[in-house]
Amino acid sequence: MLSAPSLPEVAPGAWRYARVPLALALPLAFIAPPLAVLCVAAGVGALWFHRDPPRSPPPSGVVSPADGRVSVIREEADRVRVAVFMNVTDVHINRAPAPGTVQDVEHTPGKHLPAFTKESDRNEHVTITFEEYELTLIAGAVARRIHPYVEAGDDLERGERLGHISFGSRADVLLPPEYDVDDVRVSTGQRVRAGETVLVA
Repeated sequence: MLSAPSLPEVAPGAWRYARVPLALALPLAFIAPPLAVLCVAAGVGALWFHRDPPRSPPPSGVVSPADGRVSVIREEADRVRVAVFMNVTDVHINRAPAPGTVQDVEHTPGKHLPAFTKESDRNEHVTITFEEYELTLIAGAVARRIHPYVEAGDDLERGERLGHISFGSRADVLLPPEYDVDDVRVSTGQRVRAGETVLVA
């Protein structure tokens, strides 16, 4: 006997965005079918946006924390920052760039400017600090909710899920101090995949 296909994995809280339009679709199917179709599309779109496909992290290196395009590679004092801009069509699950223990999770209120601009450094963000590196999840013009899954003391493996940003934005990695800009294996504009693309090795 064939088993029913399982539903694809989605980020925690994704059904909160999909539930209302999908619930409205049923009564609207009898009253206003075109609106029912729009509601179904909105509900399915919300689930698709929050999709959570499996990933296969490499055995070593610092990997991308997000799907998207590399938007920034810059030196900051004696460290290197690599930023990944997530478009609306990208997977928005964020993953740990390297193994480590979470030291701190800090939320900073701010603006909601487009995440691909320099001014987005002043946007609302959540900084997750590890012993050797730092990850910053930055809200964009559309994204209004950053959802970290971790707290201080949590031990994470490379590529493990650690949060998501609903409807958009950017993830920055401040690399461990032993790396310099010449060690970076990606270039600005390059597409990367969370938990799989190696930034430095």
